[in-house]
Amino acid sequence: MSLTLMQPKRICVVTGTRAEYGLLRWVMEGIRQSPVLELQLIATGMHLSPEFGLTVEAIEADGFQVDRKVEMLLSSDTAVGVTKSMGLGMIGFADALAQLQPDLLLVLGDRYEIFAAAAAGMIARLPIAHLHGGETTEGAFDEAIRHSITKMSHLHFVAAEEYRQRVIQLGEQPERVFLVGGLGIDNILRLKLLTREALETALDFKLAPRNLLITFHPVTLEHNTSAAQMDELLAALAELDDTGLIFTMPNADTEGRVLFRQIQDFCVRHPNARAYTSLGQLRYLSCIQHVDGVVGNSSSGLAEVPSFRKGTVNIGDRQRGRLRAESVIDCAPERAAIGNALARLFSNSFQAQLPGVQNPYGNGGASEAIVKVLEQRSFGSLLKKQFYDLPAQ
Repeated sequence: MSLTLMQPKRICVVTGTRAEYGLLRWVMEGIRQSPVLELQLIATGMHLSPEFGLTVEAIEADGFQVDRKVEMLLSSDTAVGVTKSMGLGMIGFADALAQLQPDLLLVLGDRYEIFAAAAAGMIARLPIAHLHGGETTEGAFDEAIRHSITKMSHLHFVAAEEYRQRVIQLGEQPERVFLVGGLGIDNILRLKLLTREALETALDFKLAPRNLLITFHPVTLEHNTSAAQMDELLAALAELDDTGLIFTMPNADTEGRVLFRQIQDFCVRHPNARAYTSLGQLRYLSCIQHVDGVVGNSSSGLAEVPSFRKGTVNIGDRQRGRLRAESVIDCAPERAAIGNALARLFSNSFQAQLPGVQNPYGNGGASEAIVKVLEQRSFGSLLKKQFYDLPAQ
C-alpha cells in the first residue's frame, strides 16, 4: 500500500515561548506539508499571556491552527509560583493529550512547561521526540529539566556531535539519536530579513551609529542574583556613547519580573534605549543582522548569532557548558568585566576576525532532517526502551 494511502501519523507539537516557536516553526511547516504526517499543535505558557506579548497570535498569523491551549502560567515568578504552574500544566496537558490522541509528542528544549508536557505524555504512554537534548547550561535549572526530558523521550534530535554523545551517555540507544544541527539556523536561511530602514520602521526606533541587542534572563540556579546582575549590566551599558540599545524582555522564569521593571526604568531614563516584550522571529533576526553585537545570556547568542558573523558578549554562568564559536566573548556579571567585553566587541581587531567564524551548530537543514525521520520511522516499538550501557573503558 502506498504511504500516502495510510492513515497519517499524528504529531503533536508543544510550544510555550516565542524563542522555542521560532526554532520549531519550520519543523511544524514540514509536518503540515507532509503526505504521511498530520500536525497537532498545543500552545501554552507565555504564548497565552498578554504580559509576555500574547504570542499565540503570531503563531496563528503564520497560518497554524492551535488545536489546544493549555493555560498554566500563574502571575508569579517565585519558586512556589513556578512549581504550581508546572502542576497546572500537567493537568492541562493530560486533558489535551487525551482529547487529541496523537501518535507522537514532539517537544524542544528544557523549560518547565515542556517538562510538564513530557511528563504527561510519558504517563499517557506516548512516544516522545525531543529536540536539542544533550546540551549543558550549568547556571540554570534548565540543565536538569533537559536531561530529564531526554530520559522520558524515545527519539532524539541533537545539534552537535558532542551533544549526541551525551544523550547516548545518558543511556539512549545510538540508533535513536540523530545529529541534525541547530534549528535556529533554518530561520536565518528561510526568512527574508528586513532592511535597516524597514527594521527602524518596524521597531519605531532610529538606529544609532552603533547598536546592541540585549537579552538577559534570570540565572535560575542562583538565589536572588538576577537584579544585582542586571544592575551591573545596565551600569556598563549606560557608559556607552552613540549606541542604540534594543532590549528583548526576559522569559517567565523565577525572579524574571524584577528584570522587567529594571529594563523599563532604564529605558525611561535613556532615550537611546527601547524595550520590546516580544520582537518575533523576523524582527529579532533582522536586529541581529543590523546591530554591532548581541549582549546578555540567551542561548541565541551562542547558537544563532555566529551564523551572522556577529559578536556576542555572554554574561555569567547561565550558558556555561554550551559549545561556543570564536565570536563569543565570555565575561563575569560585573560592570567592569562587561565594559571590557564591550570594548573588545567593538574593537577593530575583534571585528576583523568575525568573517571567518564558523558556527558549531552547523549550516542549516535540521528541520527537513527531523521531518524525514518522522516520516520514515515506525512509532510502534518505541515505548519500551533498553538502557544503553557505554562500553567498559
